[in-house]
Amino acid sequence: MLAILQRELTSFFSSLIGYIAIAVFLVLIGLVMWVFPNNVFDFGYANLDLLFTNAPMVFMLLIPAVTMRLFSEEKKSGTLEIVATRPITELQIILGKYFAAFILVLIALIPTLLYYYTVYQLAVPVGNVDIGAIRGSYIGLCLLSAAFISIGLFASALTDNQIVAFILAAFLCFIFYLGFNALSGLGLFGGKADEIIQQIGIQYHYASISRGVVDSRDAIYFLSVIVIFILCTKTALESRKW
Repeated sequence: MLAILQRELTSFFSSLIGYIAIAVFLVLIGLVMWVFPNNVFDFGYANLDLLFTNAPMVFMLLIPAVTMRLFSEEKKSGTLEIVATRPITELQIILGKYFAAFILVLIALIPTLLYYYTVYQLAVPVGNVDIGAIRGSYIGLCLLSAAFISIGLFASALTDNQIVAFILAAFLCFIFYLGFNALSGLGLFGGKADEIIQQIGIQYHYASISRGVVDSRDAIYFLSVIVIFILCTKTALESRKW
């Protein structure tokens, strides 16, 4: 698994993929926070709500762009069969690629700590920010990106076309993040049923963690989504042997 992880990280940063992904994320979030209308200065109080509200939307497209090649490219070129002949299980291959993509996302998030420092200094008095909520939001963002990566891997394992993998992953991320919440908001089922539908979506649990309290139920939810899609990815890869 470590060999696969190292290979994928090397692939990310030996080409422009890793650098472009990090740069696009930081530029978009930076523009939203400091340049576009309704930015931090317009709010009149120091917080990072713009970062944590808009980052999932950016990740909804950026993470599928990173994961779309992880399996589809290897399936198209035939290198996946070569890798599979080595003394390594398919689950180890999946986890190696998964953690490589997750490390790339973490690298993209690290520079945003500068935004936190800036907001911390801008607060009146200095340091008058909700540190607990910010800490919870960062944890939620890491869990959300981990879930999106598992979805992207599954989409990439289904096809040898990178564009199809990207579109499918972005669609699934959209459905799991916004779709269930929007469906529950329509009030079609009423009462408890709408609440259950809302809780199936990622946005509900992400918002819960962003309040600063990491509930075990939210952590279990994200872990369940990750495990389910990794197992689906494993099944998709094994299907080529059927």
